Amino acid sequence: MILILLIAILLLGGVLAAISARWSARLPRWISLLAIAVDLVLAAHIWAGRSLSVSKAWYDEVEWNWVPSFGIHFHLAVDGLSFLMLILTFFLGIVAVLCSWTEIREKIGFFHFNLMWVLAGIASVFLAMDLFLFYFAWELMLIPMYFLIVIWGHERRVYAGTKFFLFTQCSGLLMLIAILALYFIHHQSTGVYTFEYSELLGTQLSSRAEFAIMLGFFVAFAVKLPIVPLHTWLPDAHTEAPTAGSVILAGLLLKTGGYGLLRFVIPLFPRAAHEFTPVALALAVIGIIYGAVMAFSQTDLKRLVAYTSVSHLGFVLLGIFSWNPLALQGAIMTMICHGLSTGALFVLVGGLQERIHTRDLNRMGGLWAVAPHLSASALFFSLASLGLPGLGDFVGEFLVLLGSYKVSVALTVLATFGILASTFYALRMMQRAFFGPNTNSWRLADLTPREGLIIAVMIVGLLWLGFYPQPVLNTFAPAMHSLERQVEMPSAAVRRQP
Repeated sequence: MILILLIAILLLGGVLAAISARWSARLPRWISLLAIAVDLVLAAHIWAGRSLSVSKAWYDEVEWNWVPSFGIHFHLAVDGLSFLMLILTFFLGIVAVLCSWTEIREKIGFFHFNLMWVLAGIASVFLAMDLFLFYFAWELMLIPMYFLIVIWGHERRVYAGTKFFLFTQCSGLLMLIAILALYFIHHQSTGVYTFEYSELLGTQLSSRAEFAIMLGFFVAFAVKLPIVPLHTWLPDAHTEAPTAGSVILAGLLLKTGGYGLLRFVIPLFPRAAHEFTPVALALAVIGIIYGAVMAFSQTDLKRLVAYTSVSHLGFVLLGIFSWNPLALQGAIMTMICHGLSTGALFVLVGGLQERIHTRDLNRMGGLWAVAPHLSASALFFSLASLGLPGLGDFVGEFLVLLGSYKVSVALTVLATFGILASTFYALRMMQRAFFGPNTNSWRLADLTPREGLIIAVMIVGLLWLGFYPQPVLNTFAPAMHSLERQVEMPSAAVRRQP
């Protein structure tokens, strides 16, 4: 029952946080922090007992009939892929609570209620093995994040929140249509109504139907990843969201898109995904270059960091559709390391905005002299973002490029230019914000012990992943081998064609 507890603790913690605000403004923070920490410990317990399930497909699972007449199961399961995403979820959840400790001063209980429920939705997405349950969890993420942006965001928060809602809701409805199409086609061929993932894997589909249904899933995940040109909600949402909202958006919500591609698009629709590969690879390279160029052109510091996500997650799409183990390993490493490096940058940018009340690079400069620890931390994560060897982001992007080189030399070379462009926007950000003369006579506090703890842990994480990524790769290996089997089938079919 651990998997149920992982979700129930977050939901209950959110309710208790909302109620406790009547008595103290500090209680919601501590309740949320404790609940997420307990989930992190429970997830570690799953990891510790994984050897008991070596012969099984899942480390742990729970399943029972929910609505038998419609073939709906309550089925939660965790393997290496979902475990890595869960650990990232709970870790960044703790970061989100800590970085909002002093920033959020109004409606504190309701803020933590929404924060906990969006984390519950994200965790459910990573655990759900029934497509109805998965869609329910997918929608559960939407409403709390909308409130986080609209209520506690910045100047244009209503516009940004509404745009986020429309993009996510419309693409989610498209995925619902695709799920129902797969549901009814499976019934036509087997006589059984079911949303169960394992049963739908073998559904017989015509080429046209498979491609159309695959596109429904792909667009929903492409919006979340995000993939150009479906990315336009992201810069606005990141810019206007509170710091905790930006951390959750960049570190977790975007990863649900990559997870969906790995878990659903390739296994359920291998032939259609293989046919779509040239388009997906082209979109990935466009996103890598476009995101880097747009980041370089920004004067809003938070918007600059937001566009770096478009570039970095282009590498995830490139790795997934390169169809080989190196690229898949690079994709999962990029997802995890991007969550740490970009999440940390949003923590630093949020702390800076809280101190000087601006995100405009033109109004900054010379901050290193007055806040050296904050500035040095920004330099570290900027170097991580541009892929400095020895840090986790480098490992992920390097593996992706090695894998994509086997597929297309030209696209790999173009993607490498995206890494080169990241050097320019990282150096520009550091030069404009932290170096040079302090022409505005800024006087601000350096990192607090709480902020320093957050940053220190994330620095250690990126260094560990940069120098010793093998535990992550080993954890992902069984899920990757399953994906490899899905890769071999369409590849062999293509080879047999005259």
